Amino acid sequence: MMMQSSILVVDDEEVVQRSYVRSLAGQHCKVEVVRNGYDALTLMDEHRFDVVLLDLRMPGMDGMAVLKTIKERWPESEVIIITGYPAVESAKAAVTLGAYDYLAKPAGPEDLVNAANGAVLHKRWLLRQDRPAPSAAMQ
Repeated sequence: MMMQSSILVVDDEEVVQRSYVRSLAGQHCKVEVVRNGYDALTLMDEHRFDVVLLDLRMPGMDGMAVLKTIKERWPESEVIIITGYPAVESAKAAVTLGAYDYLAKPAGPEDLVNAANGAVLHKRWLLRQDRPAPSAAMQ
């Protein structure tokens, strides 16, 4: 990944968390891990993340509710849904709510890194588009 990116992993399974952290090691990114949606939103209040890797089925707040809240409060954060229960309906709903990507578990290390890289590049491209053109800023 280009520069230092920050990634939040939101999954209730410790083995999945470790797998994602291991896959992203050496990718020039900072990775933090939480077990549920409530902790994810609390942590995002304290620190902005470039990318959120989000499980759909978790105890308490489900992934769709977390996705909706993230996109409302931190629209600049890209969210990648990673679920063990992929379905066309949930994929459509996730994209409609603003998810950058939707992956089925088990996501391999290469798939995970490629999706995270794509999300970081997409975020940076969008942020560039939001800036006024240099000539317009000088007027």
